Amino acid sequence: MCGRFSLIHTPGEFEQYFGVPGVEAFPPRYNIAPTQPVLVVTPSPPRPEGSNLPYREAKLMRWGLIPSWVKDPKEFPLLINARSETAATKNSFRAAMRHRRGLLPASGFYEWQRDPNTKQSQAWWVPKADRGMAAFAALFETYISSDGSELDTVAILTAEAKPPFSEIHNRIPVTIQPVDFDRWLDVKNHDTKVVSDLLVAPSPDYFETVPVSDLVNKVANSGPEIQKRAEPKDLSKSTQSASSKSETDQPSLF
Repeated sequence: MCGRFSLIHTPGEFEQYFGVPGVEAFPPRYNIAPTQPVLVVTPSPPRPEGSNLPYREAKLMRWGLIPSWVKDPKEFPLLINARSETAATKNSFRAAMRHRRGLLPASGFYEWQRDPNTKQSQAWWVPKADRGMAAFAALFETYISSDGSELDTVAILTAEAKPPFSEIHNRIPVTIQPVDFDRWLDVKNHDTKVVSDLLVAPSPDYFETVPVSDLVNKVANSGPEIQKRAEPKDLSKSTQSASSKSETDQPSLF
C-alpha cells in the first residue's frame, strides 16, 4: 500500500525525467496525503510536426480515484491504491487500466511497519536508492457530477513486495522505468496484456528504507524534518511489553 508520498525534486528535474516541457514552478511537498491534488503525467495530443518532444503533459488530479459510474462519491470508498494483479478485471479499475494510464511523479513514499499484537508502528521514508525521481504506475478517471462539474482523480498501482521491503509491508508501488514510459502511456497501441509485464514490484535495491519519527503521521507536518533519519523502534519489545501487561491486567472476556 502507498498512503503517503513526497515530491521534492525541482520542476527542472521533473521536466528532464518525464520529458514534459513548460511545467509551472511548484514547491517541494514532503507529506502528500489522499484527497490532495497531485501531479500526474498523461498522454497529450500530438505535438507540431517536426517536434521531437514526447506526447506527454502534466495535470493536477485528486488522489483518490472515483469510477465514472459512481452516483454518490460520499458513499463510495476512497480508492488511493489499485492492486496490479486484479486492476484489469476489477470493475472499479478495468476501464482506466485499458484507456487511462498515467505516471505519478514521486521522490519517494512512506510506509508503516506495524506490530500485529500492539498498536505500535515504525514509520519509514522510502526514497530511491540513488535519490532520483520515481514514476509510479497510475490509473486515472474523470468523474462528472450531477451538476456537470468535472474532477480528475487518480490511484496508484501496487504489487506484492519482495524482501527485504516485504518485512515492512506486503505491498509496494509499481514503478515504471523511463524506457517504458511510452509503452505504458500509449493505450491506443498497447492494451492491458501488452503492459502486464510492467506490473511487478521494483528490484530489491531500487528503494532505500530510512527509519523516521512519528512526525510524518500528521499531515500538518509537511517540512523536511519528517524525512530525517531516526532511531528505529524495537517493535519486539513492544510485543513483549504488551504480553506482560495482558498477564497482569484483568482477563479478557474474549
